[in-house]
Amino acid sequence: MAEAKETGQIRLVGAIAGIGSGLTKVAVGHGFDTIKTRLQCAPPGTYSGAIDCFVKIVRKESPLALYKGATPPAVGWAAIDSLLLGSLHNYRLFLRRHGMTEPVAGSETRRLSLVGHGLAGLGAGLTSAVLATPIEHLKIRLQMQMQRAVADREFKGPIDCAKQIIQQRGVIGLWSGFTGSLAFRANFLWMFGSIEVLMRTFSSLKGTQFEMSTGTANFLSGGLASFSFWIMAIPADNIKNRMMAAPIKSPSPSFTAVMRHVYATAGIRGFFAGLTPCFLRAFPTNACAYYAYEGLMRTFGAEKTRH
Repeated sequence: MAEAKETGQIRLVGAIAGIGSGLTKVAVGHGFDTIKTRLQCAPPGTYSGAIDCFVKIVRKESPLALYKGATPPAVGWAAIDSLLLGSLHNYRLFLRRHGMTEPVAGSETRRLSLVGHGLAGLGAGLTSAVLATPIEHLKIRLQMQMQRAVADREFKGPIDCAKQIIQQRGVIGLWSGFTGSLAFRANFLWMFGSIEVLMRTFSSLKGTQFEMSTGTANFLSGGLASFSFWIMAIPADNIKNRMMAAPIKSPSPSFTAVMRHVYATAGIRGFFAGLTPCFLRAFPTNACAYYAYEGLMRTFGAEKTRH
């Protein structure tokens, strides 16, 4: 009975640690995210690049405008990362239990294979899309409002935005862009597969002059792995965001329709719009978030189950 209770607690701590990760992401990265969304979804010619977008937002709308749409992720990212990292934790346990392990060199112990870490990331990403889609939908619509005064904006806040979406498209309309969200979040396969590769690399430095603490390895792994994630995920992110930013009174466009439109109007380059702010945001945001997650996992005594 005590063992079952302990197992349940171990399954729960990933979700709790994910809350800390989600809040960290919003605090560090939301301003960069607003610039990325504007570059992806604003009419062609609105901004010449990331710096021009930043300057125009600050000049015309105030510095606080960089945090438009921050309320949904401030509440929602904690929930999203709780689901993402909580399910990641449990997918890892499931795959280990079903034999997707490999021996550790020089030891009799076994650990989850690199493929297992990638599959756990894939499963966690797809699982989190259910909750992430409506939250990202609200965030993007609020971020795309360029009016300085709240009174001039179409949506007065996240609740008003949700009400208007439901009035026009029904409750299911909150999940507009769900296929894009699935395509985007499937790329957590690369994120968590890369994190494990990096963690093993840093672990191999033990006993050398380059040896580092576990916390430092977590920080660097989370930050560096985010580059592999965004290189693979940015095309789907462009499609997803355009699906969610489509006029609210029009039917939600399909994934393939948006993909054809992006290619027809901007070519292959259009699928990589917003990559610069993604890269600027990626390292600090994900390094801090993964550091917070693994630090909380160690606090709860569940860090070893990552392997």
